[in-house]
Amino acid sequence: MEKFTTLTGVAAPMPLVNIDTDMIIPKQFLKTIQRTGLGKNLFDEMRYDDQGREIPDFVLNQPAYRKSEILVAGDNFGCGSSREHAPWALADFGIRTIISTSFADIFYNNCFKNGMLPIVLPQEQVDILMDDARKGENARISIDLESQTVTSADGQVFSFEIDPFKKHCLLNGLDDIGLTLEKVASIDAFEAQATQARPWV
Repeated sequence: MEKFTTLTGVAAPMPLVNIDTDMIIPKQFLKTIQRTGLGKNLFDEMRYDDQGREIPDFVLNQPAYRKSEILVAGDNFGCGSSREHAPWALADFGIRTIISTSFADIFYNNCFKNGMLPIVLPQEQVDILMDDARKGENARISIDLESQTVTSADGQVFSFEIDPFKKHCLLNGLDDIGLTLEKVASIDAFEAQATQARPWV
């Protein structure tokens, strides 16, 4: 998993509240167990018309936001069913951070497992960052995970809370497999001891 330390870029504004996982990645795209390839179907029903043509007004179809790595979103982002395909699709598109006033719990935790940083801030601070995001390429937001800060385009600094263990995993690029591999020496020692104690197993 890619490490997350700092990120500076143009943020895409998505002020809708209650953006659920079916909006993020509709159910017809859940047949795969691959984490890649889902980015093209991210927000599919909002990005494309019935003929598969891009809807120009949708934010991620606009030139300024096509390569956004940050979303500034409305309240209760990621609600609905617990599909892990939702963070897979966001990550595959290139989104590394989502800023909102709140997230659905399962979606929030799935973000960390997929190298993404969900940031919870008070409404008034999200409003400021949403205004920045609406300025497109004229405004860039900066995120520093080590210091747990978000800096607006005009230099306002907002602090956010994060679980220390989740922070450690993101800073070091550790998913569940990576965490297990950190214990490989202990695992090998246990297996060697077990083989010696029970060679018939």
